[in-house]
Amino acid sequence: MKLLRRQFLHLAAGAAALPAVSRLAHGQTYPSRPVRIVVPFAPAGPNDIIARVLAPWLSERLGQPFIIENRPGGATNVGTEAVVNAAPDGYTVLLVSSPHAINATLYDKLHFNFMRDIAPVAAIMRIPNVMVVAPTFPARSVPDFISYAKSNPGKLNFASSGIGASNHMSGELFKILTGIEMAHVPYRSSGPALTDLFAGPVQVMFDAITSTIEHIKADRLCPLAVTSAPRSALIPDTPLMSDFVPGYDVSNWFGLGMPSHTPPEIIDRLNGAVNEGLADPKLKARFADLGGTTLPASPAHFGQLIADETERWGRVIRMAHIKQE
Repeated sequence: MKLLRRQFLHLAAGAAALPAVSRLAHGQTYPSRPVRIVVPFAPAGPNDIIARVLAPWLSERLGQPFIIENRPGGATNVGTEAVVNAAPDGYTVLLVSSPHAINATLYDKLHFNFMRDIAPVAAIMRIPNVMVVAPTFPARSVPDFISYAKSNPGKLNFASSGIGASNHMSGELFKILTGIEMAHVPYRSSGPALTDLFAGPVQVMFDAITSTIEHIKADRLCPLAVTSAPRSALIPDTPLMSDFVPGYDVSNWFGLGMPSHTPPEIIDRLNGAVNEGLADPKLKARFADLGGTTLPASPAHFGQLIADETERWGRVIRMAHIKQE
């Protein structure tokens, strides 16, 4: 893993290795035809929405259509493999997100190695999870929840949208850092998990703010904490998890990647266009409406984020003995 990490960061920094004149000359001709953004999830989820918010900006800025192609399946692995096997010419782009860092350890027999086979291009944004309970649950704060859990061992269940999902990893990290017992109940998606949270079979969930905000506003869910700084503008009175659980910091992050060996000048060109978009007030406001914060970064810095997250979630998966069923 350490060798692959070094190779991945070297790949991410490759754009800086070519002479600036060479990068500029090659980058100015890209793109000359439509670009496909592969979203390895079904339509209507956060990954799909983020890609569809960004694509029109890229189309306008770079003069060619950026077309969304949803390739769900295998917890991102189906769509990711399609991009890994695509030509490294800049015309097939992957919507990269937190599950890619998690899957690197969770799955033993993938047909690709993410940090070897995907070049980081640009980060887009972060969206926090929110620890939520039903209004009938007796705890109204994180300390109260921890006390309740320790007084009622074996009686709490936490829901997720599937083994290895961000909301699953958030719950496992909470268990590790607080020392409480909770049983994990995986669902096929957040929708049915939230339904059972309303009804009572599960008592808590650490789901993305994009999935929970309408339920919070309608008083169907009670937010106990936001999982990463800063406080969310959508629920500004909700405290940070780190206020009560030192070292806890979890967010869903999103970005773009391309097949390894894509020319660095193409990566630079797309990175620049994304970062210009993240500075645009109108586009920035649309991302803020999704409950997150923009994340402008160089390819190297985005590669560092992916490498750090891969290492971090690998430790959690091993400590919690998580296995993909």
